[in-house]
Amino acid sequence: MSNEHDELSPGGSPILLHTQEKDFAPAHGEECIAQISAHIEQHLGPISGVFHEIISDAVHIDVHVVPPTDAFPYLRLVTSGMSDLPMTLPEGVEAPQHMELMVTLPADWPIQHADFEDERHYWPIRLLKGLARLPHKFDTWLGFGHTVPNGHPAEPYAPGVGFDGAIVLPPVSAPEDFGHLVIDARKTIVFMTLVPLYPEEMALKLKKGSDALLDRFDAKGIKDLIDPARVNVARKRFGLF
Repeated sequence: MSNEHDELSPGGSPILLHTQEKDFAPAHGEECIAQISAHIEQHLGPISGVFHEIISDAVHIDVHVVPPTDAFPYLRLVTSGMSDLPMTLPEGVEAPQHMELMVTLPADWPIQHADFEDERHYWPIRLLKGLARLPHKFDTWLGFGHTVPNGHPAEPYAPGVGFDGAIVLPPVSAPEDFGHLVIDARKTIVFMTLVPLYPEEMALKLKKGSDALLDRFDAKGIKDLIDPARVNVARKRFGLF
């Protein structure tokens, strides 16, 4: 990803194009997996399993599974390892440099290894791992309201899936205290959630900004649960926006 502003969106936001990927650099282990695991269990609930990487590029990304409970009847997946390296912030930008990501799925989402042979089941995990590695492969960063298309040009995440991009937001499906984990005086990890977007929603965000999109989400009661059948908030009866 070039860190130059290659384009501007219709709303005036910079668009960076991923063109210069770093060569493969093996990663070994994780620095803060124990602290992250404890943080997840303290705020979200017991971890029922972890999807481990065998070979890792730049950072070792594991995905922790928090199963549904009576109090919170959804499945949550949380990364660890993204925060091992700091993200590269543009000059003059003050934002968190260490981040982990999560997604929230329906309770019955298939998550057995055999299920992952079907991309319609695996794509949320591919999304998590891809965006967790993206800042370190392209010397860039992720922050509140950033949107990332699935390729250039964007393509659906899986057959039959209408989403072809995602926005980075604070987690709604978690207690407020879950959002930050202080490791030491120099390192605080911020946890963010990924919400997949339809092409029209991505276009709305680029044209009118994150606030316009989030206002539509609020009006329709859309939070951070991934529902492949959810309403498209950028599509109106007689057209878009």
